[in-house]
Amino acid sequence: MLETVSEIQISYGKIFYGLEWFFTILFTIEYLFRLGCVLRPLKYATSFFGIVDLLAIVPTYLSLIIAGTQSLLVIRVLRLLRIFRVFKLARFLVEAQLLVEALKASRHKITVFLLTVLSVVIITGAFMYLIEGPENGFTSIPRSVYWAIVTMTTVGYGDIAPQTFLGQTLAAMVMILGYGIIAVPTGIFSAHLIKLYGDKDKPVSTQACQACSAEGHDVDASYCKCCGSKLN
Repeated sequence: MLETVSEIQISYGKIFYGLEWFFTILFTIEYLFRLGCVLRPLKYATSFFGIVDLLAIVPTYLSLIIAGTQSLLVIRVLRLLRIFRVFKLARFLVEAQLLVEALKASRHKITVFLLTVLSVVIITGAFMYLIEGPENGFTSIPRSVYWAIVTMTTVGYGDIAPQTFLGQTLAAMVMILGYGIIAVPTGIFSAHLIKLYGDKDKPVSTQACQACSAEGHDVDASYCKCCGSKLN
C-alpha cells in the first residue's frame, strides 16, 4: 500500500522491493510445506486458505512477466485471517461459518427483496422524470433512478433535488419508504442467524484434519466433516 505513495516510494522503494521478495519466498516455502504435510494436497490447495496462500505469492512472480501486477500484493492482507489458525481460535471460525450459513439461508428472500426495491426505484425515477423534467436537473430516467436510489437509501447527496410541489411530495414518500426498506434485509438475516445460534452451542475442537487442514470439528467427531478422513 505504501508503494503507491510516490514520496515514500522514492525514498524507500528499494527496501520495499527487497521485503517484497523476502516475504514472497517465505510464503512460497510455507505453501510448498503445507502441500507436503497434508495427505490430500489438492483438497487443501482448493480450500479457502489454500487459495489465499497461492494468491499471496502469484502477483510477485507475475510482475516478472507482466508489469504492474505487483500491485495485487494487497491480497496478502487476507493472510491475516491465519491468526485464527495460529492461535487455534476454532470457535471464532465456527462463528464466521454461522454468518456465512445465515447469508446463504436468507439469499433467496434477500434477492426477492432487492428485485422489489429495484422495481420501486425504477418506477419512482420514471415518475420523477415526468414530474420534474430536464429543466429541474432530471435530464433522463437513469439519472432520475440514481436520485431515487440516493434518496431511498437516505444518503442524500443533494446534487439533484425536486423543485415542484408534486416532486417534493413524491420525494417525501420515497424518504419515508426508505426507512422501512432498510430494516427488511436486517430482519431477514437476523431471523436466520437466531435460528442457527439456537441449533448450535456445541463445544469445538482445536484439531485440524491431517488430510485437508480443515478445522472447527466437534469435540466428539471421529471423521473430518469436509473430506471424511479419520481424525486422531
